[in-house]
Amino acid sequence: MNTKKIVILGGGLTGLSAAYYLQKELAARSEKAEITLIEASPRLGGKIKTVRKDGYVIERGPDSFLERKSSAPELVKDLGLESQLVNNAVGRSYVLLKDGLHPIPRGAVMGIPTQVKPFVTSGLFSLTGKLRAAGDFILPKGEQQNDQSLGRFFRRRLGDEVVENLIEPLLSGIYAGDIDKLSLMSTFPQFYETEQEHRSLILGMKKSVPGTSQKHDPSRKKGIFQTLTGGLETLIEALEESLTGVRVLKGTRVNAIKKQSNGTYEIGLSSGLQVEADSVIMALPHTAAGSLLEDSEFDYFRQMPSTSVATVALIFSKENVSMTKEGTGFVISRNGGYSITACTWTNKKWPHTAPDDKVILRAYVGKAGEETIVDQSDEQLAAIVMEDLKKTMAISGKPEDYVVSRWKQSMPQYNVGHRENMERISHYTSQTYPGLYLAGASFGGVGLPDCIDQGKAAVKKTMEYLKL
Repeated sequence: MNTKKIVILGGGLTGLSAAYYLQKELAARSEKAEITLIEASPRLGGKIKTVRKDGYVIERGPDSFLERKSSAPELVKDLGLESQLVNNAVGRSYVLLKDGLHPIPRGAVMGIPTQVKPFVTSGLFSLTGKLRAAGDFILPKGEQQNDQSLGRFFRRRLGDEVVENLIEPLLSGIYAGDIDKLSLMSTFPQFYETEQEHRSLILGMKKSVPGTSQKHDPSRKKGIFQTLTGGLETLIEALEESLTGVRVLKGTRVNAIKKQSNGTYEIGLSSGLQVEADSVIMALPHTAAGSLLEDSEFDYFRQMPSTSVATVALIFSKENVSMTKEGTGFVISRNGGYSITACTWTNKKWPHTAPDDKVILRAYVGKAGEETIVDQSDEQLAAIVMEDLKKTMAISGKPEDYVVSRWKQSMPQYNVGHRENMERISHYTSQTYPGLYLAGASFGGVGLPDCIDQGKAAVKKTMEYLKL
């Protein structure tokens, strides 16, 4: 019997998770298969990159994952890294408006108020804005529909002011997108379901997800996010080291995929070699998938937008930074008039990331429609960030060092219709390209646990397809 050949395209977290769990599943079943992982860049890990220097741990990409999404902490434990798991420090988060920093109201769930008093007393909204948000208590539920934008949904329920001063800054921080284009059903379908079930979004959230609110609890000692003390790249390094039964080709680009008459796939590589596969897990960005799958049914991938973002981490001596607020960071209203979109007080959120006498301020720039700022030089970006931060806190002197990270066209945009398009494409792929599976941030979720889950789901499908 011929040994089955499985090829994984893409060495980011999705592809690495697929390779790891595929190897693990084969061993558990005493099955054998040839596994090849192909990555275009000279390193694995995609957007997960960590700078470790002079006692600092600075993330160039994502800095954490939600603990309640179990696949990420489970993978960490599977790799023997549990001793490095830490939760973020508990602290207030703020929204920056023109007149300064305002605490996110207690009880807000992704910006949706579930407690009356903190919302009513918040300086984030005018009296008119608060009264408009109260309309959620009496408005009928929306008509059933396949999809709509996040902006349209929340504006109808809570009004423009709550959306622009609270919900939009929070959600844009996750997707770096335009809230009036982002798909409700592809990002937060639970809000639609809550409205359909309870009519009032506020009352429904209060009833259905009491455990996820940000209600102040003095006894709570840790936050809801987790990371590794050595940085998230520790996870990538452990995954790579664990792949003892996987052939890993780095610095190798895939130029073509052809389905053969016998049902296998021929994969052409930039090295001039060709690899044969009985099954393919395509853990690539949608842009790469769209260039390899030329059928018109995949036109969506060629049209689907991505945004460019950058982060600037500034390092100071503690005596050079004076903050009037205690907390872990802030997001910025689109009406704030700032170039940055958010800032994390990294050493407060993650105390292990800096020596005790140092401060790390990590600011974010770039979002849909405002991406040219990412193309400025490191020096220009650092200066822009410094100018904005000085409006929110007292900073003396220049930073001792800074780390600028750019991610060009790296944030896939789940605009209205994304879920329907993915369902259509998945059906077409299963019929036309059996044994080929799409997985990754472009398709079914952008968070680290989402990517791990998609890698695991692709492994399950592959095993079933190959009858292993």
